[in-house]
Amino acid sequence: MAGLLEIHDKDGHPEHKLKLERSEVPFICGGCNELGFGLRYQCPNMNCNYILHDECGFGLQYRRPPNQKFFKKCDFQFHQQNPLPGTRICNICALDIQGYMFQCSHGDIDLHPHCASLPLTFTLPGSNEVIKLRENTKSSCLKCQSKERASGKVQSLSYVSSDGKLCYHVACLKEACLDNWKRGYFQLDVLANEENKILALHNLAPNQVVRPSEGRSSKAMKGIKLLITFLKLVVSAILGEPFTLVSTLFQISQN
Repeated sequence: MAGLLEIHDKDGHPEHKLKLERSEVPFICGGCNELGFGLRYQCPNMNCNYILHDECGFGLQYRRPPNQKFFKKCDFQFHQQNPLPGTRICNICALDIQGYMFQCSHGDIDLHPHCASLPLTFTLPGSNEVIKLRENTKSSCLKCQSKERASGKVQSLSYVSSDGKLCYHVACLKEACLDNWKRGYFQLDVLANEENKILALHNLAPNQVVRPSEGRSSKAMKGIKLLITFLKLVVSAILGEPFTLVSTLFQISQN
């Protein structure tokens, strides 16, 4: 995404221009009201905590998504607030839109700015498994254990491995990450404790074994590492690649 080094949010924050920065500190975006990490536009005033996702800043500047590829037939326009009556649901994560949004010109598809930039595919290192963002799947989500997650008529998309064994609703992952943040697990000093890493991982995949231990077969250990690598990739995609935080959280996979 070819972002700008600084932008001016004349409506939301007219006092100062916002500068593009990278930070491992979690934040709530002042535009879309969603959790974010990594690249962000922030007010340089030390007494101000106004922050925007880089995708929200891009939309504010260019009025279109940076690289939306899932809904190829839609012509998306940027809005700082919902231009239509009623609540709007994101067609990728199936969660309410509470601020900045991209809306199809036909008014039938709505997206959170960050959801619009989610990768369609990625490959699990050390395996032939390809993870795809999909509409319909027969696999059960690692978090909610259900095959479907919907809000009204909008079904959450899922990241699913090619063999169908690894699946995560985008909605469930966003909620689990927000919950981990509220519990304090997304702080580097907290994650210095090995048990806190286990608790954070268990919150992401409650019914899966994520704790390596002595006596496990090589096949079982391979399965654990594959699971943790999958979680690492989808968490990075959802949160905006918080490198240091993600590396610290998932460092247990090397133990």
